[in-house]
Amino acid sequence: MAQNDWVSKDYYGDLGVSSKASQDEIKKAYRKIARENHPDAKPGDTAAEDRFKKAAEAYDVLGDEKERKEYDQFKAAVGSGGFGGFGRSGGPGFPGGFRQTQSDFDVSDLFGDRSGGGFSEDGGLGDIFGGLFNRGGGARGAARPTRGADVETEITLDFAEAAKGTTIPIQLTGEAPCNNCHGSGSRSGNPSTCGECSGTGFTSENRGAFGFSAPCSRCGGTGQVITDPCPHCSGTGTVNRTRSITVRIPSGVIDGQKVRLAGQGEAGPNGKPAGDLFVTVHVRPDRVFNRSGDDLEVTVPVSFAELALGDTITVPTLDAPVRVKVPAGTPDGRTLRVRGRGVPKRGGEAGDLLVTVQVTVPKNLDAAATSALRTYAQAERDSGFDPRADWAGSKRK
Repeated sequence: MAQNDWVSKDYYGDLGVSSKASQDEIKKAYRKIARENHPDAKPGDTAAEDRFKKAAEAYDVLGDEKERKEYDQFKAAVGSGGFGGFGRSGGPGFPGGFRQTQSDFDVSDLFGDRSGGGFSEDGGLGDIFGGLFNRGGGARGAARPTRGADVETEITLDFAEAAKGTTIPIQLTGEAPCNNCHGSGSRSGNPSTCGECSGTGFTSENRGAFGFSAPCSRCGGTGQVITDPCPHCSGTGTVNRTRSITVRIPSGVIDGQKVRLAGQGEAGPNGKPAGDLFVTVHVRPDRVFNRSGDDLEVTVPVSFAELALGDTITVPTLDAPVRVKVPAGTPDGRTLRVRGRGVPKRGGEAGDLLVTVQVTVPKNLDAAATSALRTYAQAERDSGFDPRADWAGSKRK
C-alpha cells in the first residue's frame, strides 16, 4: 500500500492500541485479533474476515519499526503540521489575522476544481495537494508499495480430505523474488541511501503559509535508491514466474471457506514483505456421508429382523469401520450416536458419528423365506400386535 493511501487508515484503531504502544503490545494485539477472527475460526463470517484483513494490513505497517515511523510522520503531517490549519479567524494556516468568511470560501478552491480562486499558487492548491495525494497535476510520484499483492486461488477437495485435513501442491504465476539479486533489485545486493530525503522517505516543503511533509519523489518513500539495477529484474527485485507451493488445509474446512497463508502472495518490490495467499476451498459431496457441524452423518440400511431382534452392524467412518450395537426393538429411522468418530477438531478432539438406521424391504423371497415370514405374520397377529393401533385416531386429534 502506498503512503498516500494512509490518509484514510487508522492502523492503531484497527489493532485497538494507542499510538504510544510498544512493538510487543502491537504484536500481542494483532495475534489476539488474528486468532479470534481468522477465517478458519469463523468460516463464512464476512465481518470477522474484514476485521482480520484490516488487522493484518495494520500489522504489516506498525509491526515494522521503519514503516511505523514513516506512517506516524505522514499522519502527523496530514493531521496537523502538514496542512497548518484552515481557520475562519486568523489560525495558524492564515497568519497575520487574515479572515476568510463562509460566503467566499469553497473547499473546491483548495483542490483546483474552480478557477480564479484567491488561493492559487502555480495553478491553485490543487497542485500542492495533488503532489501529496497523487491528485491532479502534482509533480510527485506515488509512494511505492510497502508489501506485495495478495493472491486468491481456488482448490477442490474430496469430502474426506476436507474433513480430515490434507496438504496439496498448487502452482501460482506472479511476482516472485529475483534469484539473481535475492529480491533487493540491486546488482550488488546493497541499495543506496536516498540523498534527497537522507533515508527518511519523506521530504518537507513550504509553500507560502503552508508546510508539507510528503513521500520523497525520488525513492518513493522507501528511503533507498537503486544505483546499480539488477539486469534480470531491472531493479524491481521481482520477476514474473510460476512457482509451486504446498498448501496445508486444516481439518474440518467447509465448502466455500477461505484459508489464509501469510506471506505466500506476490513478492514485494525491492525486498518488501510478500502479500498473503487466500485459498478458497470447494468440497465435493460424498455419496455416503453428510456433515452437521463437526458431526458426521450416515444412513445405514438394515433389515426388519436386525431392528426387532437387535444386532451389531458394521458402519463406515472416515477411517476404519466401527461396530455399532442396535438394541432390540429399535424403530426404523432412529439415530444412534458414536462418540468421537466424527470430523476432527483442533486440539485432537472430534465430533460424533450419527448413524440413522433405515429398514430395507427385500423385493424377492424364495419359498422357504416366504413360508417363514407368513408363519411369523400369523404369530404376530395372534399375539395381538397391531402396527396401526390408535394410528387413525391419533391423526385426527
